[in-house]
Amino acid sequence: MSDFYLNRRVLVTGGASFIGSHLCESLIEMGAEVTVVDDLSSGRRENLANIEDTITFIKGDLRDYGTCLTATESQQTVFHLANIHGGRGYIETHPAEISQNFIIDGNMLRASHLNGVERFSYTSSACVYPTNLQVEDTSKQARFLSEEMADPFTEGAALSDGEYGWAKFMGEMALAAYGKQFGLKGVSCRLFTVYGPRENESHAIIAFIAKAVLKMDPFEVWGSGNQDRNFTYVSDVVKGILLATENIDDCRSVNVGTHEITKIRDAAKIICDIVGHKPESGFFFDTSKPEGVHARAASTTNQETWLNWSPEVSFEDGIRETIEWYVNQVDRAVLSDNLDALLFQR
Repeated sequence: MSDFYLNRRVLVTGGASFIGSHLCESLIEMGAEVTVVDDLSSGRRENLANIEDTITFIKGDLRDYGTCLTATESQQTVFHLANIHGGRGYIETHPAEISQNFIIDGNMLRASHLNGVERFSYTSSACVYPTNLQVEDTSKQARFLSEEMADPFTEGAALSDGEYGWAKFMGEMALAAYGKQFGLKGVSCRLFTVYGPRENESHAIIAFIAKAVLKMDPFEVWGSGNQDRNFTYVSDVVKGILLATENIDDCRSVNVGTHEITKIRDAAKIICDIVGHKPESGFFFDTSKPEGVHARAASTTNQETWLNWSPEVSFEDGIRETIEWYVNQVDRAVLSDNLDALLFQR
């Protein structure tokens, strides 16, 4: 990577979060001057333990416009990751909280513009893609979702996945509007099913690891298990975000995802095999629980062309790294007592 970030003043919103903390570590390694703003509602200060002495930390809620103005002052680049989010169980049961992301994104864009931020990197999601393209019927399904398939100004290209997907979709549109009217430079990074160390149990991979560690039998999988995703390891996602922010400045959107496609039932089995758990009663597919869209995978054509880059970590290698992290830090007694609640947390 170039010296683009060397001595650059950078703000990371949601920097104490799962993805944000990994991004901050990479920015410090590249010589950036990093400020983090986080309200710690889901982020954790301990995620920043390795770099705490080298960053500036602001505890604040970005629903407050004054916090956004203070945090963006004198910053050259903003990586905007902060939002109200969670796994499928959370986002489908907390639509009003999720809708507050419209406020957060609007505040951050306005403050960044007024404070003369040079580049704005918006962390978007594969949830922006039309759900009618992610169905089981292969005659209607888009096997690989390419960037032009989600466009608020194209007929038939706007049917995002719930309140969370619409908030992200409108965040992308708002960034493009600031680019069009005010010349703000930026990029929207559409992340595909990120996993890795520091993620919590509300997301599928960590949920499966937690259940395997607890020797759940029968082993519960939400939904049919036939839905698939292209799980992308967090270190690859961070590289993609950094490259996109450096190389794209016209506020277009770019996918950040791997080419591997994994069925949910296969992910559960792989994790059980690595942990060493063989449920005697087999796997229980609970179709009463939310499972999301049937098929979701990124087209990687544009990230390869625009960024000259592809993810490097295989699904199995990333899973092994994540399991090693998880088993070394989890309190099994606390996990056992609280698993049901953790599956629906932020």
